[in-house]
Amino acid sequence: MDYATLINAVLSLGGMGLLFAILIALANKKLHVEEDPRIEIVAGLLPGANCGACGYPGCNACAEALVNGKAALTVCPACTPEAGDQIAATLGLTAERVERKVAVLMCQGGEGSVTIDADYQGIPTCIAATFISGGGRACSYGCIGLGDCVAVCPFEAIRMGEKGLPVIDRQKCTGCGRCVEACPRKILELHPISRHVFILCKNKDNAKNARAVCKHACIACKICEKAVEGQGFKVDGNLAVMDHNLYTNEPVLPTDKCPTKAIVIVGHADER
Repeated sequence: MDYATLINAVLSLGGMGLLFAILIALANKKLHVEEDPRIEIVAGLLPGANCGACGYPGCNACAEALVNGKAALTVCPACTPEAGDQIAATLGLTAERVERKVAVLMCQGGEGSVTIDADYQGIPTCIAATFISGGGRACSYGCIGLGDCVAVCPFEAIRMGEKGLPVIDRQKCTGCGRCVEACPRKILELHPISRHVFILCKNKDNAKNARAVCKHACIACKICEKAVEGQGFKVDGNLAVMDHNLYTNEPVLPTDKCPTKAIVIVGHADER
């Protein structure tokens, strides 16, 4: 073995490695950008759920956007008012107060109310059941009841109730909107927490067909519309709809004569 050749090879490789290490160190020092320390502070004040409701891939990215002035202070719907105040103070800005939103299930078609017309044996997700008999529930507009919304909620604010419908904890709900996106029937909506009166039905079929599949279905009788003279309630086609900007008598029902009890009060008037 030619030891001289071997030693030269080792020295050559070692020298090249040392040279590249020096060059990398110099480049790192030259190109290094100091991170604004406020990013870490703001990230610590955000919920940390990385739910993506802000439009950024995670809370760190959201914090960076806030610090760099690329996002409004209200960008995070899950941020508490107290945390929002601290973020504003950290950035030297004036806090913006926006009423908290919560998810509302616009359906009462649970067990005992909705007609079951099939025994669904497929993949236990709402999105899968949508394509196979709607999960067995006869109403094609109502909740399928397999809990996709529960699975995606990063704050554990939704659970499945005894009647096979999701139950939303309005105190835990942050209004991130993940459940709204996950619902294939689009019957979960975000509303300001001060709203309490809702028409919990989305069935657009005629009265006979709607009532045949759910005892709480709206039958477009117009009793609610007449009771308020169209100020906040009206029947559009086969379904009563509500304009929260016009109905100012929260949290009082427009009428107690709704024959199917499709109009209900959700939550309590003293919620914040």
